[in-house]
Amino acid sequence: MLDASPRFDRLPDRAGVGFKARHFGALLEEPGPVAWLEIHAENYMGDGGRPIAQLRHLAERFPISVHGVGLSIGGEAPPDADHLARLAHLIGWLQPASFSEHLAWSTHDSHFLNDLLPLPYTQTTLSRVCDHIDRVQDRLKRRMLLENPSTYLAFANTEMLEVEFLAEIAACTGCGLLLDVNNVFVSATNQQSDPCDYIDAFPLHHVGEIHLGGHDEDADDDGAPLLIDSHGREVVDPVWALYRHTIARGGPRPTLIEWDTDVPDWPVLRAEAARADAVLVPESQPA
Repeated sequence: MLDASPRFDRLPDRAGVGFKARHFGALLEEPGPVAWLEIHAENYMGDGGRPIAQLRHLAERFPISVHGVGLSIGGEAPPDADHLARLAHLIGWLQPASFSEHLAWSTHDSHFLNDLLPLPYTQTTLSRVCDHIDRVQDRLKRRMLLENPSTYLAFANTEMLEVEFLAEIAACTGCGLLLDVNNVFVSATNQQSDPCDYIDAFPLHHVGEIHLGGHDEDADDDGAPLLIDSHGREVVDPVWALYRHTIARGGPRPTLIEWDTDVPDWPVLRAEAARADAVLVPESQPA
């Protein structure tokens, strides 16, 4: 069992990838530019088996970021106590370099919805989200990061901009932020706004991690572009351009390539990581 002291106390300002079991051997033999790994918390809440054994082995070599999808930070009720206890157990033995969750809700009463649903940006919602983050940080005894969502519509009763909402959360709770650049591009396209304006207004000093991923293209009933955050393909050129703009403004940050569906062979994923690393460390060259 890993001891309780972290081997890596922070993520490096380099490229990382989401760990997939099919890439285990390649990661150990030819990691290339990949300097850290992300796991989804809910996949590792058991006590044994191959997934835990692989994770223990990888944690000896790579800084690990734990990314949660099930706390329902924006839900009406506080985070589920049993789920939070299992998460605390994972965080306790793994001692990851980072933990993050989503600005979203996915629970109603005792039901769990297999989706990350958006919130209206109101003072009432702000107070609830801050209370839930305080509970999580107190239970885990660590600072968490909160990810900006991908959205497809805006609420009529919203009272503030998303960047203002996130900045208020960080100020009130002391949490950090996870900036998903693809989510910014998806939301801006769907709501016909300028993604660069979003980045320029974003509190980049709170950002502890950046995500890059792919999206699918569709159209709404009026024929307007509709982008779906799918994590199922390579990062598109406009998102790379927005990422370069982000790094130019805020400086290097640990950057994850998210690819969760239709996962490619290792050389393809490694090449995406190399492309991000070339932005973070300009003298590096893509593989």
